[in-house]
Amino acid sequence: MADIPQTPPAKTRPLSPHLTIYRWPVTMMTSITHRATGIAMAVGMLILAWWLVSISNGPEGFDSFHAVMDTPLGLLVLFGLTWSLAFHLCNGIRHLAWDLGYGFSKPGARQASIVVIAVSLVVAFVIFAIIWTGNGGYLR
Repeated sequence: MADIPQTPPAKTRPLSPHLTIYRWPVTMMTSITHRATGIAMAVGMLILAWWLVSISNGPEGFDSFHAVMDTPLGLLVLFGLTWSLAFHLCNGIRHLAWDLGYGFSKPGARQASIVVIAVSLVVAFVIFAIIWTGNGGYLR
């Protein structure tokens, strides 16, 4: 009985991954972001409704909307809504490709996720740049 080998002491480590050690894959981040941008667009519809009501209330109402949205925080909210729409659209196209059976490999899904993030940022910056410079009819 003395010949029974002793097991080494167990290392202390977590039983399951947690946020401090788990590295999120980019596909997981885009999946969560897709849901978050859907929620952001729902909030954006409230801002759109506020904008439409302010227009219907004449110049004073329209000026009150602009008093809020022309601040740096308001512009950040508008850019965030623009990016949310661009991201949700691009990621929806990616999901449509998945529905057709394309892009299921791990490298393909990872690459498509990176492309979705990059294209959505470019689209949001381009839309905001066009509006900011007054070429979109917004400042006329």
